[in-house]
Amino acid sequence: MKLDTSGLESAAPVWGAHNELVDGFSAAPTFELPNTTDFDGFQKEAIQMVKPAKGTTTLAFIFKEGVMVAADSRASMGGYISSQSVKKIIEINPYMLGTMAGGAADCQFWHRNLGIKCRLHELANKRRISVTGASKLLANILYSYRGMGLSVGTMIAGWDETGPGLYYVDSEGGRLKGMRFSVGSGSPYAYGVLDNGYRYDMSVEEAAELARRAIYHATFRDGASGGVASVYHVGPNGWKKLSGDDVGELHYKYYPVMPSTVEQEMVEVGGA
Repeated sequence: MKLDTSGLESAAPVWGAHNELVDGFSAAPTFELPNTTDFDGFQKEAIQMVKPAKGTTTLAFIFKEGVMVAADSRASMGGYISSQSVKKIIEINPYMLGTMAGGAADCQFWHRNLGIKCRLHELANKRRISVTGASKLLANILYSYRGMGLSVGTMIAGWDETGPGLYYVDSEGGRLKGMRFSVGSGSPYAYGVLDNGYRYDMSVEEAAELARRAIYHATFRDGASGGVASVYHVGPNGWKKLSGDDVGELHYKYYPVMPSTVEQEMVEVGGA
């Protein structure tokens, strides 16, 4: 895909009197390079210095009834929690969902962009785009912007003519097909629960509970994940939101407070 770089081209020369203002506009911009012997190393250090620290937990897996998708809702930057109510599962069309991990603005913009392209494909071809086609479309777009600072790690989950589909796509143009994925800083913890409890022949209720439990345990161990655990199911009739539970309340569901027994009660003795 060819990028539209017309907006990056230099402006036309300014005609008029050759004063300092006109010369300043017409001359090419210049800046001094940093005084360092290792310029490549300086660039790497500078990028790390301004690199945003992000965190999230998203997961999706295929089972006999379709695809289960779940995510938390916390937006953070390092130790600062900016929001507890971010919608990280984005509806691309009635039969397809995308998840957000990485930069919130990048993910939201490119998922909306993908939704537009999927709708145009449907109008042009009189049939819905497949999950494979949608994921490839997104991967091609992100590949064309590779190295330009995008931060996207998404899963495209949906149901098409061939059945359930699940793909992982990232901002480097990578694209993987799989049965289960988890993306984000809390993904190692979610994978631990997911790998232990996953079965292909689960019911919708069992799959939803596994996804909910995996998100909860990830938010419990990962400080950058939290908020609400949202669970969606994608089946032959499209996607449906099954639940959205506060992880603070889920904690007491999975670890109920046991009443402590008092071994000996101290009684105040009245004066003689």
